[in-house]
Amino acid sequence: MEPLNESLFDAQALDFPAALASALAPAALPGHFDELRGQATAAVPVRPAPGAAPAPAAPLLYDTAAQRPAMPAPPLSQSQSQSSQSQSQSQSSQSQSQSQQQGPSGETPALTPAWNAFFDQLGPGGFNDLPRRAVSLERQIRDNGVTYNVYADANGPQRPWSLDLFPLIVSPESWSQIEAGVLQRVRVLDRVMADVYGPQQLLAEGLIPPALVRGHPGYLRALHGVKPPGDTWLHIAAFDLARGPDGNWWVVSQRTQAPSGLGYLLENRLAITRQFPQAFEALHVQRLAATYSAMMEGLQRMCPAGVPPHIALLTPGPYNETYFEHAYLARYLGVTLVEGNDLTVRDQRLYLKTLQGLRPVHGLIKRLDDQFLDPLELRPDSTLGVPGLLQAIRAGNVLVANMPGSAFLESPALLGFLPGLARRLIGEKLKLPALPTWWCGERAALESVLPQLGDCAIKPTYPGVDGRVSFDAVLGSQLGRRELDEWAGRIVREGDVHTVQGYLPLSQMPTWANDMGPGHIAPRAMLLRVFAVSDGAQSWRVLPGGLARLAGPDAQIASMQRGGSSADVWVQTHGEVDRTTLLQPHATPASLARHRAPVTSRAAENMFWLGRYTERAENAVRLARLTLNLLGGEDQSSRPLLEWLHRMALRNALVPAEVPSAPQSRRVFERALIAELGDVDRGGSVGYSLMCIRQAAAAVRERLSQDNWNQIVRAEAEFLRRAAEQAGEGSFATSASLRALESASTALAAMTGAQTDRMSRDDAWRLLSIGRHIERLGFLSNALEAGFENGAVHEVSGFEAMVALFDSTITFHARYQQRRDVATLVDLLVLDAENPRSLAWVTQTLRGRIARLAGSAPGKLTALSYELPDPASWTLEHLCAAGPDADYPALLALLAGCETAAYHVSDAIGTRYFTLTSESLRSVGA
Repeated sequence: MEPLNESLFDAQALDFPAALASALAPAALPGHFDELRGQATAAVPVRPAPGAAPAPAAPLLYDTAAQRPAMPAPPLSQSQSQSSQSQSQSQSSQSQSQSQQQGPSGETPALTPAWNAFFDQLGPGGFNDLPRRAVSLERQIRDNGVTYNVYADANGPQRPWSLDLFPLIVSPESWSQIEAGVLQRVRVLDRVMADVYGPQQLLAEGLIPPALVRGHPGYLRALHGVKPPGDTWLHIAAFDLARGPDGNWWVVSQRTQAPSGLGYLLENRLAITRQFPQAFEALHVQRLAATYSAMMEGLQRMCPAGVPPHIALLTPGPYNETYFEHAYLARYLGVTLVEGNDLTVRDQRLYLKTLQGLRPVHGLIKRLDDQFLDPLELRPDSTLGVPGLLQAIRAGNVLVANMPGSAFLESPALLGFLPGLARRLIGEKLKLPALPTWWCGERAALESVLPQLGDCAIKPTYPGVDGRVSFDAVLGSQLGRRELDEWAGRIVREGDVHTVQGYLPLSQMPTWANDMGPGHIAPRAMLLRVFAVSDGAQSWRVLPGGLARLAGPDAQIASMQRGGSSADVWVQTHGEVDRTTLLQPHATPASLARHRAPVTSRAAENMFWLGRYTERAENAVRLARLTLNLLGGEDQSSRPLLEWLHRMALRNALVPAEVPSAPQSRRVFERALIAELGDVDRGGSVGYSLMCIRQAAAAVRERLSQDNWNQIVRAEAEFLRRAAEQAGEGSFATSASLRALESASTALAAMTGAQTDRMSRDDAWRLLSIGRHIERLGFLSNALEAGFENGAVHEVSGFEAMVALFDSTITFHARYQQRRDVATLVDLLVLDAENPRSLAWVTQTLRGRIARLAGSAPGKLTALSYELPDPASWTLEHLCAAGPDADYPALLALLAGCETAAYHVSDAIGTRYFTLTSESLRSVGA
């Protein structure tokens, strides 16, 4: 039970916060290491059943076959004997751990010096301020748009990243053990890859079973014989560590394909240090920037060509669960964020498709699993990779971090063989032990571990890869007798696909929980992920921090996909704190020009459609508000006005075609329009346009400010929420809809402001602006043409409605007073070069921006610009000349021509700039 801290906020909290934390914070569960107090909590003795053998005097971490007196000890296999060496390290320190578990009688064990200092440095508010800081942290994560999508859904809401208020504090002594062990292990893993894809002496000597390499689907035979730049295979490696009851750290797993966390831990650090700036400084916490800087410098030095080399980060796309991290890292490291469709291979070299043509790519940081990298040689159904990428790698023309083909290193079965591999490859004994691991493809290991399944974890030998049996890891302690027998049967039938790992009670760190009362401290099981990154050829360093993953209150596995949380990791140092930053104050103007960010064809297309959908949503909102207001106003008897509203609603897909027209049944038409507002499945609805804005923005999120992104996400969520609620409004549905539309209009105005005033005027922005104005030109010219064709503009109500739709009511009445005739309408809505919604202003702006996009000098137009009508040739007398049928043929011809030209130019831009994407389905537009 976790007691509520009812007395948390009394006066003592201000004067003695560390003492209060010691008194109120529950201890870790029995048998777990308590990070807050620096020792294990004493295990609860279990009374033996009648007739059972007496329990050992001290509890052991693992119950191995050799410790069961009733069973003959089988001969140890290679992996089992190597695992037992790691186990002996734990047992050697067990007596020390047991002596630390017991404090003086009746005393609560004191906090570690680090945690004592942390609570003493909470600041003036002390414990009283923790609830406010927790709320502030949640708001900061939400406002920063930090997300982690367990199951990515193009149409669903994104899940906010879960971050606890308290950091994990790692002492310099503990970090010394971690750092030395991780550096040693990454050297071994890198040399294993070099041998497996080279001479394969380890296989010949029997140090690795062939089934774990050649039988692993992640082993890429196509790369055998390849030597990577700098002879370095692994540039980023992650190790998941657990702290046992003895206080030592143990390796649980390792990630080498595309390890995640380097971006999230940065966001964690920024968020938590903002909450506890005094404690962060007082504890002498190591900074992170120097390691990232060294990694980038190392990659640049090892790139095969390019001065300076062009490095990109390859992402699966915005629907990947960790896409936020990809965009965040790309922006932080200053590299280009690309998807597979942004790249192409020509003459065994990798290129980026940009608006200016193909640009060489010399280095690639991949966040994509190997099997999806190259549809020509790997998975043929992959749409995420780059055809021919492996050939470019074999030719030595591109550095890929990490080199493809490392998936077999992630197999938990390999952990049992690494002690022997370390002795063979680097002549050293591993300093950081791994949990005892048995690969059941070995007969001796299988027979030894079957009786222990109830005390172990069962894991797939080939996790997360196609072509072999895979399953989620399970804990034997959570299985019943029948389930254990079923698992034993599976393991016997298919031993090679099953690996059994000893279970370790995870250490528990203090967390701040707001789920009960005003908040309280609760211990949570924790798994620590640390990263080793290369800083040069055959050289690595360990990032002085990491990502702590917390298990849920009732879970025994720390997993973000199972509802876990995260915590920042503070690594203390006894020396000077490295305050290196990624700023480069001595960059020259020439180098800045060379490093100007390229605009990929995919990003350009999404920016174009972001502009079109923003304008389309504004037009739909304005038209819907105007229609609902007029249907409930005084001019309901004007048939031309109702017909014009109906035609515009149909043209812009605000109502289905089968709905009776407004003149036939005004109320049915009104209810249909209201019902369609939030329908995200119908193109043209306000909800659909807002959804498409978010989708297009998500694909270019690295180009948008955080405020702009937040506006987009909130606008969609708020409008869809209001649309769902208004279904129960009954007779008040019209009022509710108008309130929702007004709120959406305000949000869209904020988006437009951000696009206009807070974005650099590069080619991506020009395409966004071109998209907006193409949409505006087509919509307004069609609206004006429809009003003249059915005569609505010749009635006062229709005239006013037209001016309102052009958002020009104030200007019109200020300029023309009470005049309402065709000449004033054409002058303001067609010819006025100072009105941003007049056809002349929109057309002239489009012509100029299309020319600038093509690289023309200011004032010089291109052939595509001339596809649009020239406003300089328009005159009021010519456009207002009436025809024989009392219509305006010149004006109608101009309006039809503007609409046709707008969509012709749109198609031409797509052909000229977006065909490099080579996949039309990438566009969210239609």
